[in-house]
Amino acid sequence: MLILASASPRRRELLTQAGVSFTVEAADLNEDRLPEEAAAAYVQRLAVEKAQAVWARHAADDSDADPLIVLGADTAVVSEGNILGKPANAADARRMLQLLSGRTHAVLTGLAAVTRKGVKSEVEITQVTFNVIHDEEIDEYVASGEPLDKAGAYAIQGYAARWIPRIEGCYFNVVGLPIACTIALLAEAEAGLAS
Repeated sequence: MLILASASPRRRELLTQAGVSFTVEAADLNEDRLPEEAAAAYVQRLAVEKAQAVWARHAADDSDADPLIVLGADTAVVSEGNILGKPANAADARRMLQLLSGRTHAVLTGLAAVTRKGVKSEVEITQVTFNVIHDEEIDEYVASGEPLDKAGAYAIQGYAARWIPRIEGCYFNVVGLPIACTIALLAEAEAGLAS
């Protein structure tokens, strides 16, 4: 049995698209960054904590016949050393988009698979290049509401695609779940259960 420890509709869609059977149960955690915590360590820690929190709720349901795996994920956008999570409001979204305009930034997704045998985790990194975005375009995009629940205040699969001439790495990572890395991590967790 696989549980996705995330409320993200994008992660749900991507995992379904990959042909994986799962249920969804969000972990409600404090997602504040620790002092001096590096971006990769931050997303990896949150992915692990989310998966462990949901695992703890269902540990009694784990059985040899239907072993439990909980998948956690967390994504952050990093530009000029700044970690950009989901914007707090429209002004914050505008600030983030101005920071990304005309630059290349990194999208990091931490993944964790928790089983009775322990934790397997990874961090996937994709470089994303933005064209220069004019203030009027930013205002129009923010007014659409699309950037308000997205890390870095944009959705590569949405309107913001018009500003992205290239990426280096996994496209699905930027959407919110690097599929190939996720499938490999789940296979590793399953193999660990069999040993």
